[in-house]
Amino acid sequence: MSKATRRPRRPVVIRQACMADVEPIFALITAFSRQEVMLPRSRADLYESLRDFLVAERGGAVIGCGALTIEWDNLAEIKSLAVARPQQRRGIGTRLVKACLAEARRLGIGKVFALTSSPSFFERLGFIRVDRESLPHKVWSDCLKCTKFPDCDELAVAIEQKVSRRR
Repeated sequence: MSKATRRPRRPVVIRQACMADVEPIFALITAFSRQEVMLPRSRADLYESLRDFLVAERGGAVIGCGALTIEWDNLAEIKSLAVARPQQRRGIGTRLVKACLAEARRLGIGKVFALTSSPSFFERLGFIRVDRESLPHKVWSDCLKCTKFPDCDELAVAIEQKVSRRR
């Protein structure tokens, strides 16, 4: 196909997840959890936390996901950030993180963290490394499900952002 006849690449849309997205999200997370780069999530867990998820979609196909989970007053976590391997390094993960941060600001949450094996990705977005022990104990409930517990190799990163506190 010549350049003149090649179809233009469809744009990537970041949007709230819906029920039809559970299976594609499950498939993405399962693929990465099998490689031990992220925690597995059950379908039941995905249905329960579906409102937390954003998806990246291109041409009707889910190619990425991420969740913003409220942990405590003024504290949220970015979880289950995944982009399909063929779609990586195209800014999709960055767009998902930025959308999660925007949602946190909208909710009035100033501090967002992530537990990650790729801290440099988050650091490029303004996150800094923090001591995992500085996070509330409530955060560690997911760690009990991890095959690496208690010898976790993930690092904690966090970002503080200005928010307006509406009443």
